[in-house]
Amino acid sequence: MKQLFVAFFCIVALLSAMGGARAAAFQPGTITGRFMLTPQAAMSDGLVYIYNLANGPAPSRDRYWRVPDHFIKLDKDGRFTVQLLEGTYCIGAIKRNGQPQIGPPQEGDMFLLSMDNNGQPRKFIVKSNESVDMGVTSGAKPFAPSPDTKGLTAIEGTILDADGKPEAGVLVFAFPTPTVIGKPLFVSDRSDQNGKFILRVNEGGTFYLKLRSTFGGGPPQAGAILDGNKEQPLRPVTVKTGETTQGVVLTGKRFPGRGKDQGMTGSNPPQGGPR
Repeated sequence: MKQLFVAFFCIVALLSAMGGARAAAFQPGTITGRFMLTPQAAMSDGLVYIYNLANGPAPSRDRYWRVPDHFIKLDKDGRFTVQLLEGTYCIGAIKRNGQPQIGPPQEGDMFLLSMDNNGQPRKFIVKSNESVDMGVTSGAKPFAPSPDTKGLTAIEGTILDADGKPEAGVLVFAFPTPTVIGKPLFVSDRSDQNGKFILRVNEGGTFYLKLRSTFGGGPPQAGAILDGNKEQPLRPVTVKTGETTQGVVLTGKRFPGRGKDQGMTGSNPPQGGPR
């Protein structure tokens, strides 16, 4: 009987220790840092983009645009502090040339990734209850799309409205699974006046596409461009590494709004997010 009691209490102690370890893994750590346009000028009021490498590839400056896992605003001195769960992260920042917005950099925006000595995105390891100071990152340059498209892995196509007319200013989101769970992995630049879009990804595979005119969280607003409701399947598209899949046609429609707003079609709807 004594041996049974000893075994029982050992099991209880082991389970308690395992529970404590699991709880500790969910205690956040902290990253602090500063982004500068030049050694003398802060990247004030820009947005920091944070990428968890457990959820996708490291970010790229111009080969593709991965959707960040977190973002936070820089203060007037270009400083930020953010709490994150244990993991390995890459970090960049954007200061907009025009109206503040979330999403890929536009031409003329000041864009800066923290890079290592080998020219690769720098990796920061966050541990529970510990603080990481990434120091000062400076040398932001105006963003310009790379003219070098050799070796890109991408999806190109056209976005049309319900009448078959091109839709400008729409984003295409790529999910790694056929259901809208969590964040999309990649997002395109906004479609041009002819409805043309290009969605760059890091490597080949099958991606599930959804479009929307706004980026971020929240329900759609009146006038926002969508491709259907939550029940509508996403559009699967397969692409090979180093190649571009062309001729994809996506159809959107304007969200009519809810209640008294139904039927409105505002040209500048508030920000929302892929659903």
